[in-house]
Amino acid sequence: MTVRVRFAPSPTGMFHVGGARSALQNWIYAKQQGGVFVLRIEDTDAARNKPEWTEGILSALEWIGIARGAYEGPYFQSQYAAEHRAAAQRLFEAGRAYYCDCTREDVQARTGSQYQGYDGFCRDRGLEPGPGRALRFRTPDEGETVVVDLIRGEPTFENKLIEDFVIARADGSAVFLLANVVDDMTMGITHVVRAEEHLPNTPKQQLLWDALGVKPPVWAHVPVVVNEKRQKLSKRRDKVALEAYRDEGYLADAMRNYLMLLGWAPSGDREIVPWSVIEEEYRLEEVNPSPAFFDEKKLRAFNGEYIRALPVDEFVAACQPWLTGTETIAPPPWQPAEFDAEAFAAVAPLAQTRIAVLSEIVPNVDFLFLADPLIDEAAWAKAMKEGAAELLDAAIAAYEALESWDAESLKAALEAVGAERGLKLGKAQAPVRVAVTGRTVGLPLFESLEVLGRERTLARLRAARVRLV
Repeated sequence: MTVRVRFAPSPTGMFHVGGARSALQNWIYAKQQGGVFVLRIEDTDAARNKPEWTEGILSALEWIGIARGAYEGPYFQSQYAAEHRAAAQRLFEAGRAYYCDCTREDVQARTGSQYQGYDGFCRDRGLEPGPGRALRFRTPDEGETVVVDLIRGEPTFENKLIEDFVIARADGSAVFLLANVVDDMTMGITHVVRAEEHLPNTPKQQLLWDALGVKPPVWAHVPVVVNEKRQKLSKRRDKVALEAYRDEGYLADAMRNYLMLLGWAPSGDREIVPWSVIEEEYRLEEVNPSPAFFDEKKLRAFNGEYIRALPVDEFVAACQPWLTGTETIAPPPWQPAEFDAEAFAAVAPLAQTRIAVLSEIVPNVDFLFLADPLIDEAAWAKAMKEGAAELLDAAIAAYEALESWDAESLKAALEAVGAERGLKLGKAQAPVRVAVTGRTVGLPLFESLEVLGRERTLARLRAARVRLV
């Protein structure tokens, strides 16, 4: 048997990090088993589907290493409506499904509760298809449905507790439960690896597989992804869009390494490992069923490690979208003609050790490419206190007298200026840094001044001195 797994997202919004995790798990499992990864776009929600969301899914998958053309598909669920209707008809003709015209209000009036499920009122009424009549699956009254799950063992569900659920709407279109099953049958899916939130649907779907005379797939429900409050990640509340992390400057390698740790860990006391190690060591049956905490702070630290591990030339190339802007990344505050590639290359190794996401490159280097620095007023107020004017005067004089404009000479000159005033270098350089870069923190000051150059540095120091008058 050839293993066939599928990833079946809906094109109704940004690509969820939890979906990315499921896609990667399916991708690796298929590769390990010599199987096939199928991409199916579940596009039957016409009111919410947009073509750009489908393209977003394809580009997001490509970003995390699941390249177009390397999988089967994409298929579109809407193209299988005939198969869905045929399966519904088979179930009806076999007596495994029946038509029902009950509204929610009808059920509530009979049961006296808005929380109780459907009461089976139409089971034996013998209704035919018609307006306002949905098709319900006739759930067995006795017995149990056992779901054999590679991660969760054998969850068992009493059939009498499963209501007769709707499988097709009054217009004949299949609902998710039936459409999903029929699509998996049609595409020969052998293993369904998906999020834990689908587990309550699984006994219903397994009953449908059995009723349609096909052996159910192997199930594996990976743990739900939660936030720091142990709440399921929500698009409305949490930062979950994979595209947002990409555009903020997270590296694909860091992201997919971190996503694979949500419920699983490589051997040894390590977490940051090459993708080849993950592909070799990952075992679906070893995934922990407990909820997995998506820790953005930890992801950020991961990303910083990956950035620092890049060869400098690759770091420079990776920064380019933030240095120029793209369709989804805002342009930097300088004009394109003001950018100096050589100056950037000179400070890139300094920036590489200090940023955790690539978007942070802009505030670290903008002072090099702007006519005047962007002054942080809070930083100015903190640095330009009593004595700052006199210190700037002395720094200007010292720098004007320098014969060699290099980091060591610049540092030695400012150290001497500070020593004359009883200041350590950290205190002495604060007004100079803010005057030149606009901020209290940033790249190493003296290397920055060397790249900025004598004339521009002195001009900014003089402008700051005038502002202090």
